[in-house]
Amino acid sequence: MEDHDLTVASPTVLSLTYDEIGQSANQVAASHILEDYHERLAQETLRRQQFDLQIFAAFLKETTGIIYGDFFNDLPSWKHITFGLIETFKRWMLQKGYAIGSVNIRLATIKAYCRLAYTAKYLSVEEYTAIRDLKGYSRQQEAEHVDEKRSITRIGKKKAHWIELTPAQVELLKDAPRGSLANRDKLLICLLFDHALRVGEAARLPTSSINLQKGQLTVKRLKSHNSDPDIHELTPDTIQAAQRYLPTVPASQALLFDGLTTSALARRVKKWALSIGIKGLSPHDGRHFYTYDALAQGTDLKSLQDGGGWATIAMPARYAGRSKIANKGVKLSATRKGK
Repeated sequence: MEDHDLTVASPTVLSLTYDEIGQSANQVAASHILEDYHERLAQETLRRQQFDLQIFAAFLKETTGIIYGDFFNDLPSWKHITFGLIETFKRWMLQKGYAIGSVNIRLATIKAYCRLAYTAKYLSVEEYTAIRDLKGYSRQQEAEHVDEKRSITRIGKKKAHWIELTPAQVELLKDAPRGSLANRDKLLICLLFDHALRVGEAARLPTSSINLQKGQLTVKRLKSHNSDPDIHELTPDTIQAAQRYLPTVPASQALLFDGLTTSALARRVKKWALSIGIKGLSPHDGRHFYTYDALAQGTDLKSLQDGGGWATIAMPARYAGRSKIANKGVKLSATRKGK
């Protein structure tokens, strides 16, 4: 029997340092942390966060001349971000004239991604603690003081104050639309003021969302943790507007307000409000009216949360606090009666 050479070639050994192995593991872990976080958020929230982070990147480029990376998709991009940069960003937004609400929201977005970066070991505990404790503008009075002291006019879509309407004004608004698109616009106003739809929710409503036989509206809420759509009982005004508008909608039309963006819908509301003497009305003012009107009629907070499509009871509770009559129930020993 012949002898055969059974020498086995040694496998190639990858020469990696402990630091390189650790960094590689961190990158894998970071990708999973970010992926899991994004999966938990609604598409509307993700779009808003992307915009927030684009503003932050624009600030960094303008003030430092450095492009730090893709903050939305890449956690390692956060490793050079400091408390000082974020504090400066907050002041930069004020100088640019951004609304206080926008400043607070963008600050919250940045702090959320810094938390993820800290979890993935890209930020030190000292840096993250300082960033975590950075405060926005929590009170209306505090925000008003800031606005009073800055000379640049506010920019952005958010208004400093909503417009309060009476039920009589809302009735006038519902009757205001005229012309060939009147029925469509009346239905839009009813959905905003009678059902507290966000303008983004109205823009995405399928034509099939209104069932006149059942008298129901089915709507997927943008900011609710519930994956199932909400079902509303249509108000009489909404039913009447839908009865007039739906027969004019082509069978092939998928969306109730097909071809209209959120901005276009907002312009329709503003136009008809102006026609009855109300300036600057926005679709979101419908949610404010809905909430305060419901509270005035004795609606409990849990029902209000469900009706308005809020993820938690915190927001309707805030409305309830604002509408509280401070001296209701106070009894005085002597009062003067008007003569």
